[in-house]
Amino acid sequence: MDPVIIVGAGPVGLALSLALAAQGVPSVVLDEGSGKEEPRPARSAVLRADMAAMVERLGCTTLRDEGVRWVGWRSVRRRQTVRHTPLDLGLSGTEEWAEDPNAPSVPAAPLHIPQHALARGLRDAIGRQKLIRLVTDARLDTIEQDRDGVVAHTRGPEGTWWRGSHLVGCDGARSTVRKLLGIRFPGRTAVERHAVAALRTELPWPGEALLHRQPPWRGAGEEIAARPLPDGVWRIDWLLPPRGELVTPDALVTRIRETLAGWCDGVTPPYELIDTGVHTLHHRLARRWRVDRVLLAGDAAHLLGAVGTQGLDEGLRDVDNLAWKLAHTWHHGASERLLDSYQSERRTAIASRLRAADQSLPALRGGGGLRTYLLGAARVHDALLTDGHVGRGPLGAPPAYPHSPLAPPSAEGQTPVGTPTGAPVEDVRVTAPDGTTVRLRDRLGQGRLLVLLVAPGTGVWDRRHWRTAGVMPRLEEAVRALPAKAEVLVTEAYPGAPAHAVLLVRPDGHLVASFAGVRPEELYAAADAARGGSTTADAPTEGTAERSTGRSMEKSVGRSVEKAGKKTGVKAGERAGEKAGEKPGSEASAGVPAEVSAEMSVSAETDHTVDMH
Repeated sequence: MDPVIIVGAGPVGLALSLALAAQGVPSVVLDEGSGKEEPRPARSAVLRADMAAMVERLGCTTLRDEGVRWVGWRSVRRRQTVRHTPLDLGLSGTEEWAEDPNAPSVPAAPLHIPQHALARGLRDAIGRQKLIRLVTDARLDTIEQDRDGVVAHTRGPEGTWWRGSHLVGCDGARSTVRKLLGIRFPGRTAVERHAVAALRTELPWPGEALLHRQPPWRGAGEEIAARPLPDGVWRIDWLLPPRGELVTPDALVTRIRETLAGWCDGVTPPYELIDTGVHTLHHRLARRWRVDRVLLAGDAAHLLGAVGTQGLDEGLRDVDNLAWKLAHTWHHGASERLLDSYQSERRTAIASRLRAADQSLPALRGGGGLRTYLLGAARVHDALLTDGHVGRGPLGAPPAYPHSPLAPPSAEGQTPVGTPTGAPVEDVRVTAPDGTTVRLRDRLGQGRLLVLLVAPGTGVWDRRHWRTAGVMPRLEEAVRALPAKAEVLVTEAYPGAPAHAVLLVRPDGHLVASFAGVRPEELYAAADAARGGSTTADAPTEGTAERSTGRSMEKSVGRSVEKAGKKTGVKAGERAGEKAGEKPGSEASAGVPAEVSAEMSVSAETDHTVDMH
């Protein structure tokens, strides 16, 4: 079967290829660039704890080596600290709720890493994968599709046709894929502008991130953020006026010296300036994220980043949502509902995030006026910004999909637990089928449903005793009968769940349904809904799947290009990366029979997801 074509080799495209490979799906990543990452410490990414854990599961080692988790968050207004929030340095999933249900929750520490280090770690992980082929200097100029797949043409040293089962555009804000599809990308330009500097120095808050609003020294601007990186490096952002003048090097150095002096008792400490830049934030949302076999992800589908929202983090959530759905479709075929749910869930979540940011901006950035003197207004604003930066509230909390097309029908046996339906489950400790104790999050991303049994007391008994006792035999029999592959896990306790509750969890960690006990028919119906209903093709046998996914990428892609060549004039037998029967830069669509491959156009099908206002 043809591989998935991924256009764009930024962190989102690289992560998607690894997520597909983890589920046995081959891919070709088309990189317009040379494949070399320019070190830019001033261009960094903040990942919430669950997305950092996902990236680590994909084999990226640079998160531990070149990223840093904040030990706390500090909010300062003028000269006063108005909020100091300690952060959990674990990967969230602390079990304080089990020890003391009334204990205040501690936000999980976000991870801060230079984007070039993240991309390098993902590329290194790809180098250890046989199911991924990374092609550099490959600039896309044509997408065509037929009933069975997608054909793409790239320009470069050797123009090449590529054949794939699906194509995902992860090619950034100026996405060629989106433009070829003719999809509109409405929104707001230059919502915020920041002067950015990465420098090595000592600040009074080691390991903590800082947001300083209305600093008292002259020329500082309305807001300054400081975020720690490894080796004593800090990224500092100064909020600029929306239509201010260009930031000159001299002006930026002045800002640095005055800011450091303001934070260090009037004396500028020694510092080493490493990198600088100006970061302009836009808010945009693509009208459609799927046209038949072509989909959009990351900045190609959405742009956000103001008031604490994190664009790359949201792009990785696109990957987490899409990868298991594409993998299920690739292996088994799928109903249209499964892939349609990607747009419905993720586009609605991003629209909600953008709306929350746009509604907050007038109050947070309006400045002056009566609102400045309203009792408690400043603290409300600080709380809103803090939540956005640390991953809570409408600006930062992980999204839930309560109205997903994959939601199961209501059933008599369903029971509420501490996690709402459609929301990410808690990262509790579980016993895996091999008897080991792991975190629930460690079992995600493998393309299978998780069935979690809440069984108090199992931790003190040998697994061989309780595995064949109580409800376990009946539960395992019910799971074997499910219409999609699933794994049984056992936990001693789950927030808000009664004993013997059974939770059905999607491969991306979102709760499908929870039941009071083992209810095979209702569990089956929920699993069938989660996979999008009946599939369009029977699942391959184990031997067939093994032979399909075990081939080397060279042979797989070679057959794909050969197949495309038969339809497009490319010489049969030519392999990917070899000359494809035409000169670089020539008209890629020439010689394509119209009756075989129809050029893509935007469907008139109504989009029921929420638009950005």
